[in-house]
Amino acid sequence: MAPVALEQLFQSFRKQKIAVVGDVMIDKYIFGHVSRISPEYPVPVVDVTHEDSRLGGAANVALNTHALGAETFLFGLTGMDSGREGLNTLMEEHGLESGMLVEDPSRPTTSKTRILSQNHHITRVDHESRHPMDEAIEAKLFGMFREVAGTLDAVVLEDYNKGVLTGSLISSITGLCRKLGIPVLVDPKLKGFFSYGGCTVFKPNLSELAASLGIVVQNSDEEVEKACRMLMEKLEAGSFVVTRSEKGISVYNGTFTHIPAASLEVADVSGAGDTVIGLLALGTAAGLDLVTSTKIANLAAGTVCQEVGAVPVKAEKLFSVCRDLLR
Repeated sequence: MAPVALEQLFQSFRKQKIAVVGDVMIDKYIFGHVSRISPEYPVPVVDVTHEDSRLGGAANVALNTHALGAETFLFGLTGMDSGREGLNTLMEEHGLESGMLVEDPSRPTTSKTRILSQNHHITRVDHESRHPMDEAIEAKLFGMFREVAGTLDAVVLEDYNKGVLTGSLISSITGLCRKLGIPVLVDPKLKGFFSYGGCTVFKPNLSELAASLGIVVQNSDEEVEKACRMLMEKLEAGSFVVTRSEKGISVYNGTFTHIPAASLEVADVSGAGDTVIGLLALGTAAGLDLVTSTKIANLAAGTVCQEVGAVPVKAEKLFSVCRDLLR
């Protein structure tokens, strides 16, 4: 893509209004080094050097679209706890509004604490509830979404199976968006996988695709194509985008396009899927064709994988990589 056209595209991202609906969370990181094994149990002892907290899940998707200049609305659930306070603080630091996050006193604010030594993951500790939200909270969340829906250019449904994207909420949002002509992009998890009929873009990863079909899918173009055709028989969607780790991304929109992984050094794949769906939403909202959007999303994922932990895409870095590598 010519630099002038690329600059115009990145400028157009700043004009978009994107809603992200789904499971918000905090990603916590405890960094240190292992110097010995515990005398109490045969486990490593991590001497902590520093700690960090970052936006995760649907909040990381919102952070990625916001980082590229789009006005972003984030809808989800939190508890009424210190995690909520920490989440609000992180969102404020990044310039994201937290007013559309509904408090549910029956659940904790979802957090994942990763303990690392020399950038290697030792273990992870999760605080979460996976129960579906109740009807009153769902009605409140959808009511807030409905108030802004008419202004939106694209909607992302980001499902981590933490109880926000119930079947009824999915149906309400997709039905309203269909009436308003708003594209809906989905990043699914296994539970509720087939609840997203009628969406514009459906983005599973390879393991989710295989598990949903109950088959083994080798990471080859032929196997992925066969699986996508099988999925199309079970789920009506405009297009499929399948992320395939080191093999890149495959697009199925009537024909198949296989995009190799970005040739960038990988430090950590955390949050790469969030970046991909965020960039797909921006590209779709801006009127870009799906294959080009996916190529940009692939490069964006490559840039965030160069850092440890979930981080948002950096506009200047992505522009530079697209200028050099986008074909």
